[in-house]
Amino acid sequence: MTGMEAAALAAAGAVLLAVGFAAGRGTARRGAKADLDLGTPVERATFHTLHTASLAAPPLRAGLTEDTARKAARRLRSLLGTEALCLTDRERVLAWDGPGGDHHREQVMVRVAEVLGSGRSQSVRSECADLECPLRWFVIAPLSGEEGVLGTLVAYGSRESAVLVRAATEVARWVSVQLELAELDRSRTRLIEAEIRALRAQISPHFIFNSLAAIASFVRTDPERARDLLLEFADFTRYSFRRHGDFTTLADELRCIEQYLALAGARFGDRLKVTLQVAPEVLPVTLPFLCLQPLVENAVKHGLEDSRAECRVTIAARDAGAEAVVTIEDDGVGMDPEVLRAILAGRGPTASGIGLLNVDERLRQVYGDDHGLVIETAAGAGMKITVRVPKYRAGVHSSSGRRVVG
Repeated sequence: MTGMEAAALAAAGAVLLAVGFAAGRGTARRGAKADLDLGTPVERATFHTLHTASLAAPPLRAGLTEDTARKAARRLRSLLGTEALCLTDRERVLAWDGPGGDHHREQVMVRVAEVLGSGRSQSVRSECADLECPLRWFVIAPLSGEEGVLGTLVAYGSRESAVLVRAATEVARWVSVQLELAELDRSRTRLIEAEIRALRAQISPHFIFNSLAAIASFVRTDPERARDLLLEFADFTRYSFRRHGDFTTLADELRCIEQYLALAGARFGDRLKVTLQVAPEVLPVTLPFLCLQPLVENAVKHGLEDSRAECRVTIAARDAGAEAVVTIEDDGVGMDPEVLRAILAGRGPTASGIGLLNVDERLRQVYGDDHGLVIETAAGAGMKITVRVPKYRAGVHSSSGRRVVG
């Protein structure tokens, strides 16, 4: 069970404990239909509470907005059994359910500002001048997310009540868990979308066009080679567009690199010199899918497309005890270390660094910050990239910090 799941269960339990008595009292007062046996008053109260909470949760899982607040406010008011309830963000009332909204909105936002600053619940007399208004006391409870207090839940009653204070506070905690889950969902969605865009970007339209043009150039002069290159192109694209986020073996990744180099060689001819030095014992090592090919593509790009001289690319994979060490080195134009640092920090030109940034971040997420890319480069001095892959360990870590050797 994850920490978030435990927090959700704890918050749900707190909601049941805090509002069970109030819901049970209201349900018992209404009574059950004569032809429908819903159990004892406590059982009916429990069902009512769980059902109402389940109806309020889906809107909140989409975040705290006017629309989601409006959909959830009525359910939350029913959950607490209060005269009125409102949800706010840090600046305004998002939704109001119940009477009194016409003359209590401005007053409540003054008090909300205090709760936003302290992060602690408050119980306040409403000081309402309307003698017919039932809203005499209200409880303001903070709604928190990963980035601090996002807003508040305000529950109104006809009198001061310690039960309402506890119940509103616990329900606000439950709402906060739903908002944190919404933030987690958005973060996960953004990460998945970014991975998809980044992985697909590795096969640029420019590369596809050049590969097909190179294949076409051999159709008449060397049909057999054109056929072989077309098969290499098909296998390369099939591998590269496979399901994102998977792991693969070093052997499969190197096969993808060979296909890429065959296509690049058809275009650049003798200008591209490639040396492979691979220890057989590291071929079965597991590593993140498509984490080496973008580095080789980067070497070819900076070695040949940015200059007219020939370029030598050396790819080596060796056994280093508990790790497999892969190096990709070219003698091309290299890069200013400061520019490289900016690229790896996400501040550099996207077109020239998306492959490096994507690979570096994924390696750190899987193996930890100690296993990010180590890059040695300087303007006019080529580039050497080292990847260290643990043989027997995988995990998920946060991404931060990168090592660049100039």
